[in-house]
Parts: sequence; C-alpha cells; structure tokens
Amino acid sequence: MSSPPRILLEGPKFRVVEHQVDVPPGAAPLRRQIVEHPGAVAILPLLPGNRVCLIRNYRVAVGRTLVELPAGTMDPEELPAQTAARELQEETGYTASDWRALPAFFMSPGILQERMHLFVAQGLTPGSPAREAGETIDNLIVSWPEAVAMAERGEIEDAKSLVGILLWDRLRVAPE
Repeated sequence: MSSPPRILLEGPKFRVVEHQVDVPPGAAPLRRQIVEHPGAVAILPLLPGNRVCLIRNYRVAVGRTLVELPAGTMDPEELPAQTAARELQEETGYTASDWRALPAFFMSPGILQERMHLFVAQGLTPGSPAREAGETIDNLIVSWPEAVAMAERGEIEDAKSLVGILLWDRLRVAPE
C-alpha cells in the first residue's frame, strides 16, 4: 500500500504534493511531484459580426503580456458554468445569455491535475469589468478569421486559448 501524498507547498489556488508510486519488489522507490489544482475555465466570447473578445493579460510567470481567452480558476464548490459566467464578467465586463460547453481537457497531465472546462459565450451584453487587484488585462476584439490567423502565426501562445480557438474553428464549420 502506498503512503499518502506529502504536501511540499500550499498556496491559495493550488498545492504541490509528492506521491510515492508503487513499484515492483526490489525496485528503487519512485516519487512524483504533482500540482493539485481545483480546475479552471476558458471562455470564447463571440460577438456579432463574426468577432471574438480576446484579452491581453500580463503573465508574471513568463514576464510578458499574452493574448488569451478570458479564463479563471474555479472556487471551491463552484460549478464550471458558474465560474465561466463570473470570469467572463470580471475579466471582460461582458455577460452572456447563451452558453455552450465544449469538451474539457487537461492542461499538462504529466505534472498538473488541472482540468480546463471550455465554454462558448454568445448573446453578449457589455458592462464594466471587475478585475482583481494586480491584474493587467485589456479587451482585444478581433474578427474570427484574425483570431485563427493569430493562433496559426504563433501570436497566441497560451495553450487553453489555442485549444479553444482551433477547436471551435473546426466545430463551427463541421457538418451537423
């Protein structure tokens, strides 16, 4: 029987734990460090006129501003759809009347437990964002073809945004 994971680091949104992996008798012990994360959402906010609302978001981890889909971490006991509605409003100011869930996916399952829930938001009504202290975010509204081209040119480097844009581009033109 394996031992319980050992907590190496705990923060407000995730924790890093070390697992001892079961190995055959006589084999050297094997340990793996895993980032435990409650999950997150990413939203494709689609506007009339074949446009999408992306964001420019300064990311401390990479030291620069990235073009991304609005997104955020799920709060405890919060359903993905609730997080999506909250994050869309907080980051862009928009609220949506029409939501569609797309397939969820793991961000980096080799080390990270985070599952990303992807949503398309339509019927958008503008409003004022409620960005968190320290967030440096600006809305970037572009045509849908331009968003796809930005992904193809490598101007969008964020994994969740690439998955969302390219998956939706395929689904929206696929025959029913």
